[in-house]
Amino acid sequence: MDYWQLLLLGAIAGFTIFLGLPLAVLRNLSPKKKGFLNAFAIGILVFLIIDVFSHAWGSAEEAASDVAKGKSSLSNAVVSLLAMFGGLGIGLLGLTWYENRYMKRPIQSHRMFGVQEGVVAGSSGHQHESRQEQLLQEINAYKIAMMIAIGIGAHNFSEGLAIGQSYVSGAIGLAVLLIIGFGAHNATEGFGIAGPLTGLVKKPKVRFVMLVGLIGGGPTFIGTLVGSLWTSNIASILFLSIAGGALIYVSMLMYNSGRKQTTNGILMVGIFVGLFAGFITDMLITLGGA
Repeated sequence: MDYWQLLLLGAIAGFTIFLGLPLAVLRNLSPKKKGFLNAFAIGILVFLIIDVFSHAWGSAEEAASDVAKGKSSLSNAVVSLLAMFGGLGIGLLGLTWYENRYMKRPIQSHRMFGVQEGVVAGSSGHQHESRQEQLLQEINAYKIAMMIAIGIGAHNFSEGLAIGQSYVSGAIGLAVLLIIGFGAHNATEGFGIAGPLTGLVKKPKVRFVMLVGLIGGGPTFIGTLVGSLWTSNIASILFLSIAGGALIYVSMLMYNSGRKQTTNGILMVGIFVGLFAGFITDMLITLGGA
């Protein structure tokens, strides 16, 4: 496989995320259906949290085990653990800072996400309050979708690193299988980003949907490029744990929002279906040899 083919396939693996994004344009959904789709997205995110931390912690444990066996220096294990917990802190606290800094101001949020206030003159106080509540719900949905895309983007960067590092190590077959596997996973991740945007009164702009798709899927290509030029197990642990921390943060936001939208029973069923989809997809990829 030529180098340009590797980069092309890395880009395709990332941009399969757009296959799940059309879910965002669904309109006229009942509260139960919207709640279920949001819960389905939460289930996918919870699966991703389990997946990224299992890989990150597995690598950190291996570094510590190598020290105990005399195969590696203590400093390597310490740096691996610092990457693990430092990345977790960056993912959790970084998104907290990002939300407080850029998304708490209503006017700024209107401009950032393209949500128009447009309250009709002469409307009653009740209509005005209803419109304001609708605006807040829309802005919150856009915020959550953006933060999910950021978390998934960090996750996909680490996946791209794995693709690139497999290529430069000479494991071309493994690189191809990783591209296929990650491409399949990214298609379901698109549902995770689109979940909060479903059922909004005003259909999300194509520009915003394209933006979150690029933020979520583009890092797979960037990671493939970087991984093909530079290999680092520490970098892989760091970006996986950053992704895990970010996904925990947005999952908690979505769960809090979901409790207000639907019953706990529907929420749990949706999370179960999302988890099932994530694990089954992963199992099928593994059985396929990836």
